[in-house]
Amino acid sequence: MSTRSVHSRLVDRLPRLWALWAASRPSQVALVVLVYLLGTGMSTAGPPLVAGPATAATPSDVAAPGFASRVLVGAVALLPVTVTIHYANEYADADTDALTDRTPFSGGSGALARTGLPRSFLRRATVAALSVSVAAIAVATTTDAVTPAAVGLLVATLLVGLAYSLSPVALVRRGAGELVNAALGGVALPVYGVVVVATPTVATALATVPFAAVVGCNLLATHWPDRRADERVGKRTLAVRWSPGGIRRAYVALVGVATLTTAALWVGGVLPTLVVAAHLSALPFLVWGRATLTRQQSPLPSVLAMVVLALATTVAWWSVGVGL
Repeated sequence: MSTRSVHSRLVDRLPRLWALWAASRPSQVALVVLVYLLGTGMSTAGPPLVAGPATAATPSDVAAPGFASRVLVGAVALLPVTVTIHYANEYADADTDALTDRTPFSGGSGALARTGLPRSFLRRATVAALSVSVAAIAVATTTDAVTPAAVGLLVATLLVGLAYSLSPVALVRRGAGELVNAALGGVALPVYGVVVVATPTVATALATVPFAAVVGCNLLATHWPDRRADERVGKRTLAVRWSPGGIRRAYVALVGVATLTTAALWVGGVLPTLVVAAHLSALPFLVWGRATLTRQQSPLPSVLAMVVLALATTVAWWSVGVGL
């Protein structure tokens, strides 16, 4: 039996279960976990990124209960928050997703269109996931396995993530979505990975700027295929508000920010040479992305730039800190 037929039978027999799975966006959840581990890897490098000594210096330190338990609890608290934000976005964008032509990286999960379930299904799913998130954060707080600063950052991420999609704020419909998304996924998420196990410094946030800029490139590319549907429902993303030339210029500016800040942070002693080399892995995909941006529907090149950079820098930070 082919994978496609198994998938179709699952949708037909268990539509609600499949919709919950699809609307959670498993591939994006996996990327969130990767970027979280990027942050915990940054903590192992020690100063100037964290105040005090490195959180782990050897593989045995990573496996030690004091470090491993914090990382695990931080991840467990993060997952329902991530799913809640995704459900809220799927619910809020049901009108847009019904009009647009989906790509593997844009147009939502297609959970409602594929199953025929009503939009209210995702509203209930969002409320349920939010309840789980609150419970998970409360448990993490009472166990003292996660620092108060980490809890505060996670709560802030949850609130801003909901405000990104849901009325009356709906930041993504007001032209602020790209900036907010890049700040959450590119800065707040890796910083959360650091804060779970260590006390961050200003250098911690600065070290995430190149990645956040590449996240911004990805957002410009992924919002482009949905621009007509977004415009029809009044969703004012930058792809709707700006001309194709403006989108391309913004993309180049973000690539410039990523490149220049990487160089400056290397010269300033914040980024180790191995991490700087890892940042170079995104450049071919960014060049490819610029060549195809607004000229093709698929945002694949820019998506690859972000994913490759997340993977390469995660490996680099852990290698610098622990030698894995």
